[in-house]
Amino acid sequence: MKNFRFVLFVLAAILLVPAAQAQQKGVKADVPFDFVVGDRAYPAGEYILKAAPNANGIMRIENVQEVSAVFVPSNSCAEGVPSKETKLVFHRMAGRYFLYQVWTAGNVTGREFPKGRVEVELAQNHEQPELVILAAAISR
Repeated sequence: MKNFRFVLFVLAAILLVPAAQAQQKGVKADVPFDFVVGDRAYPAGEYILKAAPNANGIMRIENVQEVSAVFVPSNSCAEGVPSKETKLVFHRMAGRYFLYQVWTAGNVTGREFPKGRVEVELAQNHEQPELVILAAAISR
């Protein structure tokens, strides 16, 4: 019986390692415009977005040029078919860009960021968001 438990433990570990490694991959993009996530503004530049280790729903947004990172909450979002590309999706309203979603090619789930105060106010003023899709790449 002990051998059976050991075999199950080893099999579980083997199956969980690839899943954990897949979650550690990030999305890298060169964002050509200033943007907002929640209530924080970010300058244009190269960014890596990655799930924070051991933090359900928390994303790490790293500005590669400034070597700085911020942790922000996100929610899971889903589509009926896997994403065909790795991408960042922004809402553009009143000339400002708000990071809306992050998708990785081949996944039916992505991450969605809660709206900040300014984005909510613009929506209440009947501003219609325009979707802006920015190609990204998978990074480590």
